[in-house]
Amino acid sequence: MSSAGEGFELTSPDARITIKVDGAHTDGAYELFEVEAPRGPAVPPHVTPWAKAYYVLHGRMAVLVDGEVHDLGPGSSIAIPPEAAHTFTVHSPSARFLAISLTDAMGRFFRDVDRTVPAGTPPAEAGPLLRDVVGRHGITMGEWSS
Repeated sequence: MSSAGEGFELTSPDARITIKVDGAHTDGAYELFEVEAPRGPAVPPHVTPWAKAYYVLHGRMAVLVDGEVHDLGPGSSIAIPPEAAHTFTVHSPSARFLAISLTDAMGRFFRDVDRTVPAGTPPAEAGPLLRDVVGRHGITMGEWSS
């Protein structure tokens, strides 16, 4: 159980992630994260081997899934199948959403990113640091624009 404002916090170049339900508590079946992302684009389109879904709590964001853009606001949700190219862009000052991931792979990935990329690293500078991380987790990712 985690109460409001509680959870293990991790950082990535495009968001702050709070683990609300860890895979260790679900025998690796699923995980639940609260994601706080600032205005602007997230990481480039990427492909993960696990399925996930987003549920927007506050803010507006566009989610790109396999070339189709979906505009999401509070109360909106989207499912992202495994192996689908996806990313998001926050259009409001920030967005807060829940990310539900099947298996415990997403948590292992976020922990690796948190250990590898120093907090506050601008997204464009994080690309080279993330190359090995994404490879270790079976993720393919496009390149950041300059």
